[in-house]
Amino acid sequence: MRPAPEARESKLKDSPRRRMRRSVFLLPSFFTVGNIFFGYYSILSTIQGNYRFAAYAIGIAIILDVVDGRIARLTNSSTYFGLQLDSLADVISFGIAPSLLALFWGLSSVDPRLAWMASFTFTICGAMRLARFNIQAEELKHFVGLPIPAGGGTVAAIVHFFGEPITNPVGANLMAAGIFFLAFLMISTIRYSSLKHWTLGRKSHFSILIIALMVALIFNFSKPTLLAIALLYSGSGPVHRFYSLFRRKKPVSEATLADSAQKG
Repeated sequence: MRPAPEARESKLKDSPRRRMRRSVFLLPSFFTVGNIFFGYYSILSTIQGNYRFAAYAIGIAIILDVVDGRIARLTNSSTYFGLQLDSLADVISFGIAPSLLALFWGLSSVDPRLAWMASFTFTICGAMRLARFNIQAEELKHFVGLPIPAGGGTVAAIVHFFGEPITNPVGANLMAAGIFFLAFLMISTIRYSSLKHWTLGRKSHFSILIIALMVALIFNFSKPTLLAIALLYSGSGPVHRFYSLFRRKKPVSEATLADSAQKG
């Protein structure tokens, strides 16, 4: 006697393969929740004056953000719900948490109105950057504007490098200028390299060597290494933009000189 259709359907729903598929789809969201947790922990640490732990928490959130996206692509488990949850997590961990960390740690010696303006500008520009990313999610080769994890990571790297809060007005004003500049980079149209589809490729031995070297440098010299990585990536976009403009103008000038030589 064959089982009823309802029984077959119930058995199919509870099959190990179906449960495994549901688990795979939930796995990226698990890392996203971890991202939210460390963003929340960073905010609490900043309020309590534990700025070093606040910076560490942002760094861990960046790792979780990279891992959840990588897993979603490898398992082909990207969903619209996951995309929106990831954006909300990024607003907390890389928008609100770094702006509060910068406000409490580095902007206490400037005009409070300027400090609040810099902090809020960073947050709102990060949110706008994420909104633009959500409607350009099909972009593969590059990011348009500085990614918000890189912006938040730069703030965390600065705090990690200097350690003690900024108490002099000159340093605080420089910090405020840096926060405004990072905010501008996030909403700009400057292109940044995207590493989300990076693979080892043919030169895997060289890539593994570079990764091992970076891990060793971070482990032994975390302060200068992380700050250098953050500043180099944040500055790579403007440098590439200026270089592209220079290369674009150079052939025109050479052609103009050649025409003038022929006429002469």
